[in-house]
Amino acid sequence: MNTDFEFDSAPDRRDSSSSKWEKYGGRDVIPLWVADMDFRTAPCVIDMLRQRVEHGIFGYTQPPKQIPAVVTAALERDFGWTIDPDWIVWMPSLVVGLSVVSRAFAEPGEEVLTAIPIYPPFLSAPRYGERVTVTVPLQECDGRWLWDFDRLEKAVSPKTRTLLLCSPHNPTGRVWSRDELTQLADFCERHDLVLASDEIHSGLVLDQDKKHIPVASLGDIAARTVTLLSASKTFNLPGLGCAFAIISDEQLRSKIQRTMRGIVHHIGALGFFATLAALRDGKAWQLALVDYLRGNRDLVEAQLSSIPGLKTWHVEATYLAWIDARELSVSDPVAFFEEAGVGLYDGKLFDAPGFLRLNFACPRSRLEEALGRIREAVLSR
Repeated sequence: MNTDFEFDSAPDRRDSSSSKWEKYGGRDVIPLWVADMDFRTAPCVIDMLRQRVEHGIFGYTQPPKQIPAVVTAALERDFGWTIDPDWIVWMPSLVVGLSVVSRAFAEPGEEVLTAIPIYPPFLSAPRYGERVTVTVPLQECDGRWLWDFDRLEKAVSPKTRTLLLCSPHNPTGRVWSRDELTQLADFCERHDLVLASDEIHSGLVLDQDKKHIPVASLGDIAARTVTLLSASKTFNLPGLGCAFAIISDEQLRSKIQRTMRGIVHHIGALGFFATLAALRDGKAWQLALVDYLRGNRDLVEAQLSSIPGLKTWHVEATYLAWIDARELSVSDPVAFFEEAGVGLYDGKLFDAPGFLRLNFACPRSRLEEALGRIREAVLSR
């Protein structure tokens, strides 16, 4: 493992127009809410961006000629998934992808199905397009979050057109198993649904005995699957705006492209070239990052499990811990912890009132300080 990468310290993000940090500008609040990291990205990405900046021209940019082969090689290397470069459709973000998918395969008034708790755009994207969001709660069983297939069957209707999947799952941190993904594939095939799978956290599997499986790699389900991907979470690039869909079926791909026309903006040069460098040259940095995040994860789980009134679950992937704060019996847990100097994401936005999401992608000393503030707030109330 390359030990030259630095995660124990981070640049000061205050006064950098950071959404994460500006939210609490002028207050002593450690921001652990929105899902970006407080680490500098991989050196190979910075070197590539420096080259592009020194070029000095930032005109309209096509996908670099080498990037389809880089994406294809990365998916084969990381997941054993063989794709055709022609299946790639470029988009400026995963959230754009969710909106496009919701509109492409359902008409106004028709239904898009997903499971809660879930990353908020899964809930809002269909509604913004006048589609109906239908939700099914995941079930918590023996310390793990699972799909409730009985409730899923009851929720589907003749108006349901699409299932939105988050894999690995945000916010519970699950890495769905092959059996779980096969069940979801069978469900979509039986009900003639398009399966849209957000796999943006696929490079952040923390458990060494687990592996991300692209659902579209499982066989026939590929013909009805849109896989949404980006280097932005793994390499901390969300501000550069670059994502892509993998769509093997020509009809689905054409429908996505038609839906995008005239409303989805092009990707900028820096987003393309950062993605190219990350996927081609960033593997050693990614492995070092995952190792560091694994240590942060273990710290979070050990600390939170010993604080009365809080419950959390093992994070198999992502850098996000899901916390049940309902037993604290405080009217607003977000405000309660902000008052204690820690900014967390409100579970209400994930359709889970009383829950919180904690982002542990920061230097360990900062995380230790935040966890100490959480403990002190609970014990001294």
